[in-house]
Amino acid sequence: MAEMIPVNIVIGDRTYRIKTEAKDEEKVRKTIKLINEKIIEFKTQFAGKDMQDYIAMVIIWYATQAQDSSPSGYENSQFIESLKKLELLLDKSL
Repeated sequence: MAEMIPVNIVIGDRTYRIKTEAKDEEKVRKTIKLINEKIIEFKTQFAGKDMQDYIAMVIIWYATQAQDSSPSGYENSQFIESLKKLELLLDKSL
């Protein structure tokens, strides 16, 4: 089993400590950067919403992008599992 390393990430003004494989750390950081950029983009387009609304918009956008670029059922199921884990982390922090 690969060694898991702790990584602190920030999504929409909240800090989360997650564990990931060392080989995936860069991918995780790039994904978080993209998510935060999209949150800012949605904030400018749809003023007056709360952070949870923006995060939901980004999740919908991200899932749609994944379907367009990866029609494989196996990859989609992995992505859905990842989203569920992220949702659990967000729910626990509220």
